[in-house]
Amino acid sequence: MQSAAVVNYAPEKGSVELRTISQPKIGEEDVLLEVASVGVCGSDLHQWTADHSWPVNYPVVLGHEFGGTITALGKAVKKWKEGDRVVSETAAVIDLNNPLSRQGFYNLDPTRKGFGYGVDGAMTRFVRVPARCLHRVPDQLEFEAACLTEPCAVAYNAVVENSDIKPGDRVVVIGPGTIGILCAALAGLCGADVAIIGLESDKHRLKIASQYGCSTFVEGASEWAFERDGLGADCVIDAAGVSETLKLALELVRPRGQITKVGWGPDPLGFSLDPLVQKNVRLQGSFSHNWPIWEKVLALLANGKLDVKPIVGGVWQLEDWEKAFNEMHSREVVKSILRP
Repeated sequence: MQSAAVVNYAPEKGSVELRTISQPKIGEEDVLLEVASVGVCGSDLHQWTADHSWPVNYPVVLGHEFGGTITALGKAVKKWKEGDRVVSETAAVIDLNNPLSRQGFYNLDPTRKGFGYGVDGAMTRFVRVPARCLHRVPDQLEFEAACLTEPCAVAYNAVVENSDIKPGDRVVVIGPGTIGILCAALAGLCGADVAIIGLESDKHRLKIASQYGCSTFVEGASEWAFERDGLGADCVIDAAGVSETLKLALELVRPRGQITKVGWGPDPLGFSLDPLVQKNVRLQGSFSHNWPIWEKVLALLANGKLDVKPIVGGVWQLEDWEKAFNEMHSREVVKSILRP
């Protein structure tokens, strides 16, 4: 069977197009998943505009935020059946014997390869998925929300697992993209007072962020960060896709505070890190997610405590992928979703 797919075929800018591909063959421990919805991630846009900072296995089908229905199972697959509604984690290839994998942190396995850059992703009708990646989607949860489990899990890892946030803390989030807004939402669920910073071009996204109870600012939030006791924010979450925002984070964080960096930025810093030392600040990176995080996020989505509907700017058919990409790239919407 042949299906259309959104393929990143070369490292040059704009090297993404709709191609026809064959239905993937599955192994004994895989399932064949018919994709219902797939979210467009900022990393998909970065591969489209060729300003990404990770290796890509060209040509590759894009898409790693997805859910759908199992249509076939490998011989060794247990506990799943055809027709099950599922979402998939992104760690398509891992070394199960890697010390980090054996501790449950396979997201940090150096040999890990993810959907949409290392192996073919889900911007197509069918995708091959290792059964170990699957999570069951509760009946009340629509696929258009369930497919965003992945970015929610990224934000959960940054805010809950990798940041020390207490009720009443003041948290500043830099960058009102999908991850930034979800980080702000989760920080609010942790009981923090939250502000989110964007650019002049982010006004529409900041308006959406305000629906999560955040204070919103264009370019600066110093007055808000320092108004309680003059020392700064307890935690700054840097979710912007550039390196230089770390300088702003160092300005806003309080002594003995924390900066959690979840946004990628390939460019060199170009400024001194002395404030990090002088303020005795903890700088924490946060990458990806693992199985227990996905289970908790699905519970939050299913019970309505985490609502992703405000960030969904539109749903497009696969053949309209370029419009969906452009809407996100121009900051007209926070999140685009494709329906293969």
